[in-house]
Amino acid sequence: MKYFKYIVLLLITITIYGCGIYSFTPPTSIKAETYQVNRFENTALLFEPGLDRDFKLALEDLIQNQTNYRLVPSGGELIYEGEITGYTISPTNSTANNTAAQNRLTITVKVSFINTKNEEDNLDQSFSFFYDFPASQQLTGGTKTTAHEEILDRLTQDIFNATLARW
Repeated sequence: MKYFKYIVLLLITITIYGCGIYSFTPPTSIKAETYQVNRFENTALLFEPGLDRDFKLALEDLIQNQTNYRLVPSGGELIYEGEITGYTISPTNSTANNTAAQNRLTITVKVSFINTKNEEDNLDQSFSFFYDFPASQQLTGGTKTTAHEEILDRLTQDIFNATLARW
C-alpha cells in the first residue's frame, strides 16, 4: 500500500503524457488556403427539387467545420464539382404476399476534386449511400428530411475522407 499512490501517480503521468502526442488539427497533408464548391447539377432521372443546393451546403459546411480552409466563391485552390446522378427508391424486402416491406432511397453523386497546386491529388469518383424506410410510409415530410440528412451526412463524410483525409 505504501507504493500504491506512487503507482497511481505514475499511471496518471503516463496517460497525460501519452495524450500529448495527439493533435486535433485537420488530418490532411494538402497545402492550400482556399476551397470552392461549385453547383452540383441534379441529372438524376427522379428529380428532387433543392437536393443540389442541400448537397452543396452540406459539403461546404463539413469542410469548413473540419479544416482551416477558407470558402471562396471562385478561384479556390481546391475545387469540388460534379453532379447528382442518382436518386432512386426501390423495394429491399418483400412480404409473403409479394409486396414491399421496406423501401430504400439511394442517392449517388459523381464528384470531381481538383487541387490546382498538385494534380496528383485530383479525383473523379462516384459516391453513393442509402436510407431504408418502411414501405407503409411515404417519402414525404419528416421521413424525407431524415433520409436526406443521413444520406448527405454520409456522402459528404465519404467525399471528405477520399479527398482531404490524409493520415
